[in-house]
Amino acid sequence: QLQLMESGGGSVQAGGSLRLSCAVSGLTSRRYCIGWFRQPPGKEREVVATINTYGSTTDKDSVQGRFTISQDNVKNTLSLQMNSLKPEDTGMYYCAASAMIRTCPSTTFGLWGQGTQVTVSS
Repeated sequence: QLQLMESGGGSVQAGGSLRLSCAVSGLTSRRYCIGWFRQPPGKEREVVATINTYGSTTDKDSVQGRFTISQDNVKNTLSLQMNSLKPEDTGMYYCAASAMIRTCPSTTFGLWGQGTQVTVSS
């Protein structure tokens, strides 16, 4: 069974950087979407960035130019490089997977890691 485990969260001042990693284990196929979601304090979970089976990425408008999602298929890891962090980026960040292949609707993500906390102070 596919399992996801995040790491790399922490506390940083505004303008700083963090790199999140997600270890992916139990792979039986490379045909899936995978991505990062976050849940700000008191708000609903939202998609941050996704990668489909073919390596195409999508990301939330508010993180474009600051966050970069990438996948290492040799090491079976998913990463999220976050630069120029803002206080509004604070939240619990989750790695998640979907059985979808080409498009990655956020509602199709059914497998989740335990999350890693990111806190950005002003």
